[in-house]
Amino acid sequence: MLSDIQLRHFRCFDALDCEFAPGMNVFVGPNAQGKTSLLEAVCVLLRLQSPRVSKLAHAIQHGRRGFVLDGHFAQRHMQFYFSRERKKLAVDSVEQKSSLDYLDIGRVVYFANPDIELVRGMPDHRRKFLDFVAAQLDSSYRKTLRAYEKALRSRNLLLKAPRQNWREISAFNAPLIETGNAIAKARTKLVTALQPHAEIAQRAISNSAENLELQYVPGGGENFADALEKSRNEDLRLRQTSAGPHRDDLAFFLNDTASEFASEGQQRSIALSLKLAQAKLLEQRIGTPPLLLLDDIFGELDVTRRNALLQNLPAGAQQLITTTHVDWMARDAGQLFHIAGGKLTKS
Repeated sequence: MLSDIQLRHFRCFDALDCEFAPGMNVFVGPNAQGKTSLLEAVCVLLRLQSPRVSKLAHAIQHGRRGFVLDGHFAQRHMQFYFSRERKKLAVDSVEQKSSLDYLDIGRVVYFANPDIELVRGMPDHRRKFLDFVAAQLDSSYRKTLRAYEKALRSRNLLLKAPRQNWREISAFNAPLIETGNAIAKARTKLVTALQPHAEIAQRAISNSAENLELQYVPGGGENFADALEKSRNEDLRLRQTSAGPHRDDLAFFLNDTASEFASEGQQRSIALSLKLAQAKLLEQRIGTPPLLLLDDIFGELDVTRRNALLQNLPAGAQQLITTTHVDWMARDAGQLFHIAGGKLTKS
């Protein structure tokens, strides 16, 4: 479990210290008071990644050079300093030269209202989800993904040059294919592993009325090397690499019908099932349930989906939940906090 966290110069918080209880921790307060920022900080501390923005510089408090996050998870002391100039990681007060050991400590599942974009939004939302889960299952995945992105950037930069030299461009094909195939293999295995858990969750949420199928759609086709060679003319015309895992997608079918034809309620159910599947898979693979961060999602769910979500969360998982009101929750729901104006009080 996460026993505590200290924030310095993160978002709206100049300074905030919070100790958590095992089980359910509920943070209640009006909108725009810091509830989401607190959960974001927890995710950044454990995974070095924000669920809200792609650049951590956006989380630095206005007028400050950087932020500091400090906390204890599973009795390990984790510290993360980030500024636009540098970042520093430490575990048990020992500075880390790489993030591998640091990221092997905590696992996280983040639920939020924008999760519906996993179903109806652009493919990059779904790729980001797959990458977030895959990196928590395999410590080498993040490094492979970074290597692929570096080769892709270099190749695209040459494609955008005023005078294109195909020999120079094709020099990046080999590293792109090697890392791209590794990413596609990992994503394929991940979607296969998520499928049974997502199917069970969807049937529970829909009261056994709906079957959910996940389908991985590779952006490099069945043979990435062939696809890259065949797309040469298209790459030169578009001045960018048109085939590869950066074009991957994840498709959903509800009772054999594509998810774009589902209602909004059904699309939200698919997103919930996907996150529940992530939680179940992490628990299965790691041996302990992940930390669950639920950011003000209950107001968008009807009573049936709300209860189904709570009942299908991994048993024994620590939960940090934000909400604007608690009248729908049981009185013994857990530790209650009130948050307003960046200040936290315990009830």
